Amino acid sequence: MITTIESLTLRVTNVAEVADDVIEVSFADPEGHPLPTWEPGAHIEVHLPSGLSRQYSLCGNRDDRSKYTIAVLREENGRGGSKELHDAAEAGVELNIRLPRNNFHLVEADSYIFIGGGIGITPLIPMIEQVRKAGARWTLVYGGRSASSMAYREQLGSLGDQVDLWIEEERGYPDLPSILASAPGGAVIYTCGPSAMIDAVAAEFSAHDHLGGLHFERFSASGPVDTSGDSFEVELRRTGATFTVPEGVNILDEVRKVLPDQPFSCEEGYCGECETKVLDGEPDHRDDYLTPDEQDNGDMMMICVSRCKGRKLVLDL
Repeated sequence: MITTIESLTLRVTNVAEVADDVIEVSFADPEGHPLPTWEPGAHIEVHLPSGLSRQYSLCGNRDDRSKYTIAVLREENGRGGSKELHDAAEAGVELNIRLPRNNFHLVEADSYIFIGGGIGITPLIPMIEQVRKAGARWTLVYGGRSASSMAYREQLGSLGDQVDLWIEEERGYPDLPSILASAPGGAVIYTCGPSAMIDAVAAEFSAHDHLGGLHFERFSASGPVDTSGDSFEVELRRTGATFTVPEGVNILDEVRKVLPDQPFSCEEGYCGECETKVLDGEPDHRDDYLTPDEQDNGDMMMICVSRCKGRKLVLDL
Protein backbone atom coordinates (compact mmCIF):
# COMPACT_ATOMS: atom_id res chain seq x y z
CA MET A 1 0.00 0.00 0.00
CA ILE A 2 1.33 3.46 -0.94
CA THR A 3 0.97 6.11 1.77
CA THR A 4 0.96 9.75 0.74
CA ILE A 5 2.17 12.26 3.31
CA GLU A 6 0.14 15.46 3.06
CA SER A 7 1.60 17.42 5.98
CA LEU A 8 4.71 17.67 8.12
CA THR A 9 5.64 19.28 11.40
CA LEU A 10 8.27 21.86 10.49
CA ARG A 11 10.34 24.20 12.61
CA VAL A 12 10.65 27.94 12.11
CA THR A 13 14.33 28.59 11.45
CA ASN A 14 14.34 32.29 10.64
CA VAL A 15 12.05 35.32 10.78
CA ALA A 16 13.03 38.59 9.13
CA GLU A 17 11.22 41.83 8.35
CA VAL A 18 11.30 42.42 4.59
CA ALA A 19 8.93 45.41 4.33
CA ASP A 20 6.55 47.42 6.48
CA ASP A 21 4.38 44.87 8.34
CA VAL A 22 5.77 42.03 6.21
CA ILE A 23 7.83 39.21 7.67
CA GLU A 24 9.68 36.46 5.84
CA VAL A 25 9.36 33.10 7.61
CA SER A 26 11.48 30.04 6.82
CA PHE A 27 10.56 26.49 7.86
CA ALA A 28 12.77 23.38 7.93
CA ASP A 29 12.45 19.76 8.94
CA PRO A 30 13.50 19.38 12.61
CA GLU A 31 15.64 16.37 11.65
CA GLY A 32 17.22 18.09 8.68
CA HIS A 33 15.52 15.95 6.03
CA PRO A 34 15.12 17.51 2.57
CA LEU A 35 11.66 18.87 1.89
CA PRO A 36 9.44 17.85 -1.04
CA THR A 37 9.96 19.78 -4.25
CA TRP A 38 7.54 22.41 -5.53
CA GLU A 39 6.78 24.39 -8.68
CA PRO A 40 6.40 28.18 -9.17
CA GLY A 41 3.00 29.37 -8.00
CA ALA A 42 2.75 26.76 -5.25
CA HIS A 43 1.64 27.51 -1.70
CA ILE A 44 1.78 25.81 1.67
CA GLU A 45 -0.97 25.77 4.27
CA VAL A 46 0.13 26.74 7.77
CA HIS A 47 -1.89 25.35 10.68
CA LEU A 48 -1.75 27.91 13.47
CA PRO A 49 -1.93 27.24 17.24
CA SER A 50 -5.50 28.59 17.43
CA GLY A 51 -6.72 26.03 14.90
CA LEU A 52 -6.84 28.48 12.00
CA SER A 53 -5.29 27.40 8.70
CA ARG A 54 -3.95 29.87 6.16
CA GLN A 55 -2.31 29.50 2.76
CA TYR A 56 0.86 31.37 1.79
CA SER A 57 2.73 31.38 -1.50
CA LEU A 58 6.24 29.98 -1.53
CA CYS A 59 8.76 32.61 -2.55
CA GLY A 60 12.14 31.09 -1.80
CA ASN A 61 14.75 29.26 -3.84
CA ARG A 62 13.21 26.13 -5.36
CA ASP A 63 16.63 24.46 -5.57
CA ASP A 64 17.13 24.77 -1.81
CA ARG A 65 15.25 21.78 -0.39
CA SER A 66 16.40 22.53 3.16
CA LYS A 67 13.59 25.05 3.75
CA TYR A 68 10.30 26.57 2.67
CA THR A 69 10.06 30.36 2.69
CA ILE A 70 6.95 32.54 2.76
CA ALA A 71 6.32 36.25 3.27
CA VAL A 72 3.29 37.36 5.29
CA LEU A 73 1.65 40.78 5.48
CA ARG A 74 0.14 41.59 8.86
CA GLU A 75 -3.47 42.57 8.18
CA GLU A 76 -5.00 44.30 11.18
CA ASN A 77 -8.49 44.15 9.69
CA GLY A 78 -8.18 40.62 8.34
CA ARG A 79 -9.60 37.38 9.71
CA GLY A 80 -6.83 36.91 12.27
CA GLY A 81 -4.48 34.44 10.60
CA SER A 82 -1.77 36.87 9.54
CA LYS A 83 -1.72 38.58 12.93
CA GLU A 84 -1.44 35.24 14.70
CA LEU A 85 1.44 34.10 12.50
CA HIS A 86 3.26 37.41 13.03
CA ASP A 87 2.88 36.97 16.78
CA ALA A 88 3.68 33.24 16.89
CA ALA A 89 6.52 33.00 14.39
CA GLU A 90 9.90 32.84 16.09
CA ALA A 91 12.89 30.56 15.66
CA GLY A 92 12.28 27.16 17.22
CA VAL A 93 8.47 27.16 17.02
CA GLU A 94 7.08 24.05 15.36
CA LEU A 95 3.94 24.17 13.21
CA ASN A 96 2.05 21.67 11.11
CA ILE A 97 2.46 22.50 7.43
CA ARG A 98 0.43 21.04 4.61
CA LEU A 99 2.82 20.27 1.78
CA PRO A 100 2.97 22.40 -1.37
CA ARG A 101 -0.02 22.51 -3.67
CA ASN A 102 -0.36 24.57 -6.83
CA ASN A 103 -3.45 26.32 -8.18
CA PHE A 104 -1.43 28.97 -10.04
CA HIS A 105 0.66 27.07 -12.57
CA LEU A 106 3.26 28.68 -14.79
CA VAL A 107 2.60 27.79 -18.43
CA GLU A 108 5.27 27.67 -21.11
CA ALA A 109 5.46 30.75 -23.31
CA ASP A 110 7.96 32.83 -25.26
CA SER A 111 7.19 36.01 -23.31
CA TYR A 112 5.55 37.03 -20.05
CA ILE A 113 4.26 40.14 -18.35
CA PHE A 114 4.14 39.83 -14.55
CA ILE A 115 2.04 42.37 -12.67
CA GLY A 116 2.32 42.27 -8.88
CA GLY A 117 0.75 44.44 -6.23
CA GLY A 118 1.87 44.52 -2.60
CA ILE A 119 2.27 41.07 -1.03
CA GLY A 120 1.02 39.62 -4.33
CA ILE A 121 4.62 39.74 -5.50
CA THR A 122 5.42 36.51 -3.60
CA PRO A 123 4.23 33.84 -6.08
CA LEU A 124 5.69 35.81 -8.98
CA ILE A 125 9.27 35.69 -7.66
CA PRO A 126 9.84 31.94 -8.36
CA MET A 127 8.08 32.33 -11.71
CA ILE A 128 10.46 35.08 -12.75
CA GLU A 129 13.44 32.99 -11.69
CA GLN A 130 12.23 30.07 -13.82
CA VAL A 131 11.54 32.10 -16.96
CA ARG A 132 14.92 33.82 -16.60
CA LYS A 133 16.60 30.41 -16.56
CA ALA A 134 14.55 29.33 -19.57
CA GLY A 135 15.64 32.40 -21.53
CA ALA A 136 12.09 33.67 -22.15
CA ARG A 137 11.28 37.36 -22.55
CA TRP A 138 9.71 38.86 -19.46
CA THR A 139 8.79 42.11 -17.75
CA LEU A 140 7.74 42.71 -14.15
CA VAL A 141 5.49 45.60 -13.17
CA TYR A 142 5.51 45.81 -9.36
CA GLY A 143 3.32 48.33 -7.56
CA GLY A 144 3.07 49.37 -3.93
CA ARG A 145 1.90 52.27 -1.78
CA SER A 146 5.42 53.26 -0.78
CA ALA A 147 8.93 51.96 -1.28
CA SER A 148 9.10 50.67 2.29
CA SER A 149 5.89 48.66 1.84
CA MET A 150 7.24 46.65 -1.13
CA ALA A 151 8.77 43.34 -0.09
CA TYR A 152 11.89 42.30 -2.05
CA ARG A 153 11.88 45.63 -3.92
CA GLU A 154 15.66 46.00 -3.94
CA GLN A 155 16.26 42.35 -4.85
CA LEU A 156 13.91 42.58 -7.81
CA GLY A 157 15.07 46.05 -8.81
CA SER A 158 18.60 44.70 -9.21
CA LEU A 159 17.44 42.50 -12.12
CA GLY A 160 17.62 45.45 -14.51
CA ASP A 161 15.36 47.30 -16.91
CA GLN A 162 12.92 44.40 -17.15
CA VAL A 163 11.62 45.42 -13.71
CA ASP A 164 9.35 48.47 -13.58
CA LEU A 165 8.70 49.62 -10.02
CA TRP A 166 5.51 51.68 -9.55
CA ILE A 167 5.70 53.39 -6.19
CA GLU A 168 2.28 55.00 -5.85
CA GLU A 169 3.54 57.92 -3.78
CA GLU A 170 5.76 58.86 -6.71
CA ARG A 171 4.05 57.56 -9.87
CA GLY A 172 0.46 56.67 -9.06
CA TYR A 173 -1.02 53.43 -10.32
CA PRO A 174 0.54 51.40 -13.15
CA ASP A 175 -0.47 52.53 -16.65
CA LEU A 176 -2.17 49.26 -17.61
CA PRO A 177 -3.37 50.35 -21.09
CA SER A 178 0.17 51.27 -22.11
CA ILE A 179 1.74 48.24 -20.41
CA LEU A 180 -0.54 45.70 -22.12
CA ALA A 181 -0.63 47.50 -25.47
CA SER A 182 3.19 47.40 -25.68
CA ALA A 183 3.45 43.73 -24.66
CA PRO A 184 4.82 41.34 -27.32
CA GLY A 185 2.30 39.36 -29.36
CA GLY A 186 1.33 36.18 -27.55
CA ALA A 187 2.64 37.39 -24.20
CA VAL A 188 1.12 35.62 -21.19
CA ILE A 189 0.00 37.82 -18.31
CA TYR A 190 0.41 36.74 -14.69
CA THR A 191 -0.98 38.96 -11.97
CA CYS A 192 -1.43 38.71 -8.22
CA GLY A 193 -2.33 41.28 -5.61
CA PRO A 194 -5.33 43.29 -4.39
CA SER A 195 -8.66 42.36 -5.97
CA ALA A 196 -9.11 45.86 -7.42
CA MET A 197 -5.80 45.55 -9.25
CA ILE A 198 -6.64 42.09 -10.62
CA ASP A 199 -10.05 43.33 -11.77
CA ALA A 200 -8.37 46.27 -13.53
CA VAL A 201 -5.87 43.98 -15.27
CA ALA A 202 -8.65 41.61 -16.37
CA ALA A 203 -10.74 44.47 -17.74
CA GLU A 204 -7.80 45.90 -19.69
CA PHE A 205 -6.70 42.47 -20.92
CA SER A 206 -10.01 42.05 -22.75
CA ALA A 207 -9.18 45.07 -24.90
CA HIS A 208 -5.99 43.54 -26.35
CA ASP A 209 -6.39 40.70 -28.86
CA HIS A 210 -2.67 40.18 -29.32
CA LEU A 211 -2.06 38.77 -25.83
CA GLY A 212 -1.66 35.06 -25.17
CA GLY A 213 -3.54 34.54 -21.93
CA LEU A 214 -4.32 35.84 -18.46
CA HIS A 215 -3.58 34.01 -15.21
CA PHE A 216 -4.24 35.42 -11.76
CA GLU A 217 -4.40 34.49 -8.11
CA ARG A 218 -6.35 36.42 -5.51
CA PHE A 219 -5.38 36.94 -1.88
CA SER A 220 -8.87 38.24 -1.07
CA ALA A 221 -12.38 38.01 -2.45
CA SER A 222 -13.67 40.45 -5.05
CA GLY A 223 -16.66 41.30 -2.88
CA PRO A 224 -18.54 40.32 0.28
CA VAL A 225 -19.72 36.72 0.69
CA ASP A 226 -23.36 36.36 -0.34
CA THR A 227 -25.31 33.56 1.39
CA SER A 228 -28.75 34.82 0.34
CA GLY A 229 -31.24 32.57 -1.45
CA ASP A 230 -33.69 29.77 -0.77
CA SER A 231 -32.77 26.74 1.29
CA PHE A 232 -31.80 23.55 -0.56
CA GLU A 233 -30.82 19.96 0.10
CA VAL A 234 -27.31 18.52 -0.15
CA GLU A 235 -26.51 14.82 -0.41
CA LEU A 236 -22.99 13.59 0.31
CA ARG A 237 -22.90 10.53 -1.93
CA ARG A 238 -19.89 8.70 -0.47
CA THR A 239 -20.74 9.55 3.15
CA GLY A 240 -24.45 8.86 2.81
CA ALA A 241 -25.51 12.01 4.68
CA THR A 242 -28.25 14.37 3.50
CA PHE A 243 -29.00 17.75 5.06
CA THR A 244 -30.65 21.09 4.37
CA VAL A 245 -28.64 24.29 3.85
CA PRO A 246 -30.80 27.24 4.94
CA GLU A 247 -30.48 30.83 3.75
CA GLY A 248 -27.59 32.61 5.46
CA VAL A 249 -25.55 29.41 5.91
CA ASN A 250 -22.85 28.07 3.58
CA ILE A 251 -22.51 24.46 2.43
CA LEU A 252 -19.04 24.12 3.96
CA ASP A 253 -20.30 24.74 7.50
CA GLU A 254 -22.91 22.00 7.12
CA VAL A 255 -20.44 19.59 5.49
CA ARG A 256 -17.98 20.02 8.36
CA LYS A 257 -20.64 18.89 10.82
CA VAL A 258 -20.45 15.54 9.04
CA LEU A 259 -16.82 15.65 7.85
CA PRO A 260 -14.83 17.74 10.37
CA ASP A 261 -11.60 17.31 8.39
CA GLN A 262 -13.00 18.66 5.12
CA PRO A 263 -10.28 20.95 3.66
CA PHE A 264 -10.90 24.71 3.55
CA SER A 265 -8.97 27.92 3.99
CA CYS A 266 -10.15 31.32 2.74
CA GLU A 267 -13.93 30.81 3.26
CA GLU A 268 -14.44 33.56 0.66
CA GLY A 269 -14.28 31.62 -2.60
CA TYR A 270 -10.88 32.62 -3.97
CA CYS A 271 -8.30 30.05 -2.85
CA GLY A 272 -9.66 26.80 -4.34
CA GLU A 273 -9.01 24.73 -1.21
CA CYS A 274 -12.62 23.54 -0.77
CA GLU A 275 -13.18 22.68 -4.46
CA THR A 276 -15.68 19.81 -4.60
CA LYS A 277 -16.98 17.59 -7.39
CA VAL A 278 -20.68 17.94 -8.19
CA LEU A 279 -22.43 14.68 -9.17
CA ASP A 280 -25.91 16.09 -9.67
CA GLY A 281 -27.70 19.43 -9.44
CA GLU A 282 -26.83 22.91 -10.68
CA PRO A 283 -24.43 25.01 -8.60
CA ASP A 284 -25.02 28.72 -8.12
CA HIS A 285 -21.39 29.80 -8.46
CA ARG A 286 -20.36 32.76 -6.29
CA ASP A 287 -16.59 32.22 -6.21
CA ASP A 288 -13.61 34.05 -7.73
CA TYR A 289 -11.62 30.87 -8.36
CA LEU A 290 -13.26 28.94 -11.21
CA THR A 291 -13.08 30.35 -14.73
CA PRO A 292 -16.36 31.18 -16.50
CA ASP A 293 -15.99 28.01 -18.61
CA GLU A 294 -15.38 25.90 -15.51
CA GLN A 295 -18.45 27.41 -13.87
CA ASP A 296 -20.53 26.66 -16.98
CA ASN A 297 -19.43 23.01 -16.85
CA GLY A 298 -21.06 22.76 -13.43
CA ASP A 299 -19.06 19.71 -12.33
CA MET A 300 -17.01 21.47 -9.64
CA MET A 301 -17.85 24.12 -7.06
CA MET A 302 -16.46 26.05 -4.10
CA ILE A 303 -18.64 24.95 -1.19
CA CYS A 304 -17.53 27.81 1.08
CA VAL A 305 -19.54 30.40 -0.89
CA SER A 306 -21.52 28.85 -3.75
CA ARG A 307 -25.09 27.61 -3.46
CA CYS A 308 -27.69 25.73 -5.51
CA LYS A 309 -29.90 27.02 -8.33
CA GLY A 310 -32.42 24.23 -7.79
CA ARG A 311 -33.63 22.19 -4.84
CA LYS A 312 -30.77 19.67 -4.45
CA LEU A 313 -27.05 19.13 -4.98
CA VAL A 314 -25.25 15.77 -4.85
CA LEU A 315 -21.59 16.11 -3.92
CA ASP A 316 -18.75 13.58 -4.21
CA LEU A 317 -18.02 13.56 -0.50
